[in-house]
Parts: sequence; structure tokens; C-alpha cells
Amino acid sequence: MAHVDTMPAAPGDVLAQGRLQHSIATTLLVIAAARAERQAAPVHAARQRLAEAYGATRLRRRLERETAAG
Repeated sequence: MAHVDTMPAAPGDVLAQGRLQHSIATTLLVIAAARAERQAAPVHAARQRLAEAYGATRLRRRLERETAAG
């Protein structure tokens, strides 16, 4: 990420800029933690099983519709 050095226009801007940077940093940490959790072996395996079951269900329903349509 690019670091931008700009002088704040008013003293209150320094505080606002600091809060914004803290908010962005916190958000990035939450995103990183969520990604790491999704990639953990048990969670990843569970997500794969759910995806397979969902795909099989969609296929079965599509085949049922096609059979009913004739």
C-alpha cells in the first residue's frame, strides 16, 4: 500500500486522520483473520463438503425439472 504524507489542514484533521488509519488497520486485521480461519484445514474441509452437497442438490433439482419438462 502507498503511504501518503500530507499535512493536515486543521488541528482536528490530525485526530481524524489517526482514527481513519486505525480503522483501516483494524479492518485489514479482521479480513486477514477471516481469511486465515477459512483456510484452516477443518474449516476448509467442511466448506468443501458443503459445496459438494450444494452442487449435488442443484444438479438433482435441475435433472428433476428437465425430466418433468419432458
